[in-house]
Amino acid sequence: MDTLNYHHLRYFREVAHDGNLTRTAERLNVSQSALSMQIKTLEERLGHALFNRVDRTLVLTEVGRIALDHADRIFSTGAELIATLAQSGRSATPLRIGALSTLSRNFQLRFLTPLLKEGGTDVVLKSGSAEVLFESLSSLALDIVLTTEPPRGVYGRELTARRIDEQAVGLHGHPARLHHDTLADLIRNEPLIIPSGSSIRSDFESLAEHLEVTPRIVAEVDDMAMVRLLARDDVGLALAPAVVLADEIAQGMLQTAPFDLQLVESFYAVVPRRSFPHTALGALLDQ
Repeated sequence: MDTLNYHHLRYFREVAHDGNLTRTAERLNVSQSALSMQIKTLEERLGHALFNRVDRTLVLTEVGRIALDHADRIFSTGAELIATLAQSGRSATPLRIGALSTLSRNFQLRFLTPLLKEGGTDVVLKSGSAEVLFESLSSLALDIVLTTEPPRGVYGRELTARRIDEQAVGLHGHPARLHHDTLADLIRNEPLIIPSGSSIRSDFESLAEHLEVTPRIVAEVDDMAMVRLLARDDVGLALAPAVVLADEIAQGMLQTAPFDLQLVESFYAVVPRRSFPHTALGALLDQ
């Protein structure tokens, strides 16, 4: 089985970042000829030249840039492994958080603010679909995923979901739109902005059917940030947890309709089953 000599790869990486063979040899306390031989051996192993010499500078070829990208990730992962197992001091590894692309930014901020204020842990935040995020979590490319739906199927067996919050869902908008005697009148007469692709949508449809009304849906949006903007611009009433529009409600720009929809949205933190979770996860989940 063909294998890669990581000593050769490390020396290549050092030279690539320095851009100068002599300087790298001095810094690593090895001879220039030995360093050159290490790189030559790696080039022969890969079957491609990694550098072009321009004046006195070594410039990466296209293959060299690809190799450096992989080398950086390989040695970064090694450093993360050591830091994770050491479990001490400031974490050298960032906490890699995935968030459902439709998840309220306000909710994300509230959840992460204590960790960010405490310091000591760098955070990398990525957004995407549930499928992509759960796949990344299963492969340990992420440490935690924030979502409104627990994983199901194969991911439900590989991952663990914890409900971290549950918030009432209401109708929010400009005050002039809220003067109706009943919830049925409000739904029947006011334009509505509905989040698509979530349990909120299906639960609201059941509510409308129970009230025997046909809602005036003017926008179906898969992004809570857009739901918020449309409500700000008075396109209609937004169906969402109050946290989505918390700033506008606090400023008096928007208000919540005085009716209990008896709808809730749950928020989950999903983590992989691992013996050595990121050191910052415990405090984050127990807050």
